[in-house]
Formats: sequence, structure tokens, C-alpha cells
Amino acid sequence: MRSYESSTTIDAPPELVWAILMNVATYPDWDSGVERVEGTVAHGEKIKVYSEVSPGRAFPVTVSLSEGERRMIWRGGMPLGLFKGVRTFQLQAAGAGTEFAMREEFSGPMLPLIWRSMPDLQPSFDQFTSGLKRRSEAGASD
Repeated sequence: MRSYESSTTIDAPPELVWAILMNVATYPDWDSGVERVEGTVAHGEKIKVYSEVSPGRAFPVTVSLSEGERRMIWRGGMPLGLFKGVRTFQLQAAGAGTEFAMREEFSGPMLPLIWRSMPDLQPSFDQFTSGLKRRSEAGASD
């Protein structure tokens, strides 16, 4: 298994951070690494993420929500589990603010081959986290 992760403390309540995280249509407004996201975030729904890391290519994922406004998981990959990615977004109240963490774990028999051709995703993870922090601390959820 291989993974990337990023975390930060956000000076905004978890409810606001969650609202921003759920509004995927606005991701390009605060994360220049996201071209666009198509679909609606709801448990069991499929969305398509278009990223600057691979311009013009859609990454389809299935969304699961759990623990109220605290955790969201995106699952995607190849058929038969040959390669899969599981991205977890986690929020935890920290006083008047929020501890935010995002982690993606990659697995499957094709992982060694695919991992060699994948770009380093750490900069995009850090960019997403810092963009979410800026947007949340500015108080904008739309």
C-alpha cells in the first residue's frame, strides 16, 4: 500500500469547513489544482474529478459519507480491485476551530506498475489543504 496525506488546523468551525468541502462545484475557486468536479456529493453517488495533475482526464469516484459532518470517503480505481484509491477527508472539532486531515491510500496488484508512472501527488494534497484553510477562514461556503 502507498499513500499521500495532508493536514492542518483551520480557524473556523467544522460546520463551515464541512459546507465548503461538500460544495465540490466551488473547488476550482479555492484550489487551482482542481479543474472541475461533476456530480453531487451524496452517499453512494458517483462524481467525476478533473485535476491539473492529469489535465482533461476524469477520475470517477464513489462517495461515502459517515459520522455526520465529520468524514467523507471517495473510492475509485480499476475493475476487480486491480488498482484502487481510497481518499478520506476527516474533520474534528478543536476548540472553536477544526483539525482537517486528508489521506489517500492506493492498493491492488497493479499498484507497483502504476505507482512508477504516477506523478508526485503531495504538492496537490498540500495545495488542497491550504486552499480549504484559506477559504474556510475567510468564512465563505459558496
